[in-house]
Amino acid sequence: MDRSYVEQIIESAQWISDQIGRRTLDVGLVLGSGLGDMAQQVEDAISIPYGNIPHFPVSTVEGHAGQFVIGTLEGKTVIVMQGRFHYYEGYSMKKVVFPIYVMKQLGVKALVITNAAGGMNRGFQAGDLMLISDHLNMTGDNPLLGVNHPELGPRFPDMSQAYSRSFRALAKQIGERMGQERGEPIRLQEGVYAGITGPNYLPPAELTMLANLGGDAIGMSTVGEVIAASHTDLQVLGISCITDMAIGEHLEPLTHEQVVAVANRTKPVFIELVRRFVQEVSV
Repeated sequence: MDRSYVEQIIESAQWISDQIGRRTLDVGLVLGSGLGDMAQQVEDAISIPYGNIPHFPVSTVEGHAGQFVIGTLEGKTVIVMQGRFHYYEGYSMKKVVFPIYVMKQLGVKALVITNAAGGMNRGFQAGDLMLISDHLNMTGDNPLLGVNHPELGPRFPDMSQAYSRSFRALAKQIGERMGQERGEPIRLQEGVYAGITGPNYLPPAELTMLANLGGDAIGMSTVGEVIAASHTDLQVLGISCITDMAIGEHLEPLTHEQVVAVANRTKPVFIELVRRFVQEVSV
């Protein structure tokens, strides 16, 4: 992590700050595949394509709009990543997590990270939401490799509560209330997210291995971003939309279009859960 990396973070944040009138930001949201529509609910919004921001990469994945949306949601000022960057796109892990440091530099105090994931826990089903309690970093990389800069965070950051327990507790309470109001329980699970590089979906033997290691869901994002968030002292709520079942012994062919289709069907519950969390979280 050379000095120019820190300078690029500062320059990107300064450029964004100039565009938004230097307003203070409360909550950052990273929206995964098929979930970007939530950005349309941000009020008084300013949209900034990633390609316009100095030093930013550009998202290349279908279903990712590739822009920041900044405005007001449930009484708080939010910055929404409508699309993220992935290791499998060819970006370095430092580039993948670059926006997390920029959001911290802009004053964000809490982070909501979402993704589409395959369910490895046999008690799950497609369409469930899973609160991430922990993760398995199976990417073989780490965004903190190299020289550490104390202005970003400590050399050896603690990961014992990388996914905030208090944030998960609040999300569970909100989910229970939503279920009571709807007259049927919200399928809100909790578990461990296994992060892989992708872009291929895993074969049965590897899925069985990861399930045996303790993984409840699997996806191609999130772990690097959460490591960076922990490094820079951002509290995180992680939510996976379980778009398919990835049980090694019963694996069926899967396409990205199927993943996005299930994420789209789950959107109303997902969006309501996140909106209420943003409204009620203390920052």
